Amino acid sequence: MYAKIPREGAALEFVPAPGTITMFSTTWCGYCRRLKSQLDSQGIGYTEINIEDVPGTAELVEQINNGNQTVPTVLFPDGSNATNPSLSQVKERLGV
Repeated sequence: MYAKIPREGAALEFVPAPGTITMFSTTWCGYCRRLKSQLDSQGIGYTEINIEDVPGTAELVEQINNGNQTVPTVLFPDGSNATNPSLSQVKERLGV
């Protein structure tokens, strides 16, 4: 399921360039490591934001995920987001 986040405030600074994604993650998240590996193998660009290191991002992820700090949470260039998306879902949203 995809939802749009408000294109204002903290979220706006993390909306990625066309053809790329922003991925909120943690160092210990296996799902995050898997998605990063898949993105790398497909040559899909991403900016990784560790929610434990970047102030305010854990709260942003909570806002997107109804109070949960679920990662990976991905932002797309159109401002929509997905929680723990598959590689095929990311490719579909990026049109690749």
